[in-house]
Amino acid sequence: MFELDVRSRKPIYEQLVDKLKELIITEVLKPDEQLPSVRIMAGQLTINPNTIQKAYRELEIQGYIYSIKGKGSFVSPSTPKQNSEKVMKMKNDLIKLLSEAIYLGITAEEIIAIIKEVEAGIGGGLPND
Repeated sequence: MFELDVRSRKPIYEQLVDKLKELIITEVLKPDEQLPSVRIMAGQLTINPNTIQKAYRELEIQGYIYSIKGKGSFVSPSTPKQNSEKVMKMKNDLIKLLSEAIYLGITAEEIIAIIKEVEAGIGGGLPND
């Protein structure tokens, strides 16, 4: 599935959260698709099941997945209300990051090129770009 960096300063559960978010955002994991069980994921990644459980709990709090008792964890279909709240927070975070980037000397053209690269990477690009 993916690899985690055990020597990183970033906690393993956070790395796992980030990797799973990336798979959900890029639609590698589709809405309502079941995630591997905690035991299976722990076995594949050779990490403690509690770490997997902590990552799944965090993803559920953030609205990326949902759990059904006795069935497992599944990718959440996005809802407009959730998206509008996330979009507002994301815009505020982006404003801060872009302000800092411009202050550090990154040009608007470079920022636009990065945005286009990201957009193409997640399949959001328009066919005529």
